[in-house]
Amino acid sequence: MLIDRVTIHVRAGNGGNGAVSFRHEKYVNHGGPDGGDGGHGGNVIVRVDTNVNTLLDYRFKRKFEAEDGANGGGKKFHGATGKDCIIIVPPGTLLKDPDTDKIIHDMSQDDGADFILCKGGRGGWGNRHFATPTRQVPMFAKSGTRGGERDVILELKMLADVGLIGYPSVGKSSILSKISAAKPKIADYHFTTLSPNLGVVKTPGGGRGFVAADIPGLIEGASDGAGLGHAFLRHVDRCRLLLHVVDIASVEYRDPVEDIKLIDTELERYSPELATRPQVIVANKYDLVDPDAVDLPRFEEYCAFLGRQVLYVSAVTGEGLNELVRLADQMLQTLPPMIVYEAEYQPEDAYVGGGKETTIRRENDTFYVEGEWLFNLCGQVNFEDYESLNFFQKVLQRSGVFEELESAGCRDGHTVSIYDFEFDYVK
Repeated sequence: MLIDRVTIHVRAGNGGNGAVSFRHEKYVNHGGPDGGDGGHGGNVIVRVDTNVNTLLDYRFKRKFEAEDGANGGGKKFHGATGKDCIIIVPPGTLLKDPDTDKIIHDMSQDDGADFILCKGGRGGWGNRHFATPTRQVPMFAKSGTRGGERDVILELKMLADVGLIGYPSVGKSSILSKISAAKPKIADYHFTTLSPNLGVVKTPGGGRGFVAADIPGLIEGASDGAGLGHAFLRHVDRCRLLLHVVDIASVEYRDPVEDIKLIDTELERYSPELATRPQVIVANKYDLVDPDAVDLPRFEEYCAFLGRQVLYVSAVTGEGLNELVRLADQMLQTLPPMIVYEAEYQPEDAYVGGGKETTIRRENDTFYVEGEWLFNLCGQVNFEDYESLNFFQKVLQRSGVFEELESAGCRDGHTVSIYDFEFDYVK
């Protein structure tokens, strides 16, 4: 089964909390703060594996989480860093935002280098970082920040220089098996090929060679999704050259000219840019041609009208296949490089956010104040300690929270709630 587009949920690890601890050792009076820092949370990393060619592993498992960082301990013990979560994908996979369908990253960039999709949260500082000459016994530490979390679409667009396209049972898989080491399933019935097959083609005389993909048979309506059309057509997107295979012998009584027209129409409807890619018409099954039954002049006249070169080949006898390989190799040397999609989605939206964005919501006489930075701040505060509470108040003052509250209508005696910490507002 072809699995080339899935939506998964990923979460990076949260950072560990810093520790509140004081040195306690024999013969050491009034030991100072020695709380260790929390460990960083693990990242969610997307990694390419050239031995993988499908997203089948994500058909049933859709949720992936990195490990949280461990909390800090006494004696300046640093919490362990959480393990990363590695998402393995085939070469050419696109990462997309499910809400906008915009591209976050193309995993064919930078030769398929690892990509950090969600960053782990930072570990919090232990109380030893908050000791000052006037605050020698800090009773608070910093909590770890939350790791990034999001849904993401994995969409596979295979990396192939050449795509073999055409109606079912015209011989695309047979041609690929003869010009490369690929071993696709071959039978004389429609839709034998249910997923694209890749093959590395070596050119005679030690040429550069290229990668060819046998795209499953397209049918009328493929651009509308008929016959899994979209699932197949997306794998042609990166191909620099299209080998349009037709059954020139009309074994199934199909007209090769009409087949070319129909496939061209589907390409145009799916992507006008894709329809302009260079094409070579590969007239397969030439060994079975009956001159009295096939109108070759009409066929050649139509191909000449399109400005496309025609090669007569036979996947059974091997006739014309070497010439086909040489022609494809020559044309590829003059064509632009393979498409690499640029990121359209703002990466910072995918990570745990900082900033000072604050939202204030009023319900009767209670004002609810929220924000990612406030959530992290509350984790640093010991609300039962005077110095820690004083530190919290100063941060709110410097960050303009009190000013925003007053602009929202907060007055003396109103209740302010910040992540379950409530207090009466007094100016």
